[in-house]
Amino acid sequence: MNTLSHPTVARPTRWVGAVLFALMFWFSGSLLMDFVIMPGLFVGGMMNQPDFGPTGYAMFWVYNRLELLCVGVILTGLLVARQARREQDVIASGFRSRWATEIAVVLLAITLVLTYAIAPAMGALGVSLDPFATVPAVPAAMDQMHGLYFGLEVLKLLGCGALLSLFYRDFSQAEDI
Repeated sequence: MNTLSHPTVARPTRWVGAVLFALMFWFSGSLLMDFVIMPGLFVGGMMNQPDFGPTGYAMFWVYNRLELLCVGVILTGLLVARQARREQDVIASGFRSRWATEIAVVLLAITLVLTYAIAPAMGALGVSLDPFATVPAVPAAMDQMHGLYFGLEVLKLLGCGALLSLFYRDFSQAEDI
């Protein structure tokens, strides 16, 4: 309780490393998943396999939980830094700015939608209910779900890039001082 009533006790500098690590891990993992793994699986014929729905859902189940962990660390670190700020730090610091916290909340919302709404719906659409079908037919709604998923992925990557630019501004100002 003493930590919450005395903001000078909290050390946001300890959270800077954790936030940057989580943000860079998440950003690079998303780039790897979106531009290397998923296109490779698509070109390799994943959508023509009879069990692509459950397999894709199992892969994204793990990945989406890692994303939730990363965004949780990022948001917690930003809230700790915001709690421990001084009044003059608000304008000069991107890490402690209101925009960083708001971007992190939007990233949390995007990640929750991807994890608990879109990925399960795509997994359910990909399940083959006809065991005698030789080649499963991809439902037309799957294309719409892919479009929505990748649209939210673009927003997520833009948000991660915006947070990284705020942190870069802090580090570039720290070198000048």
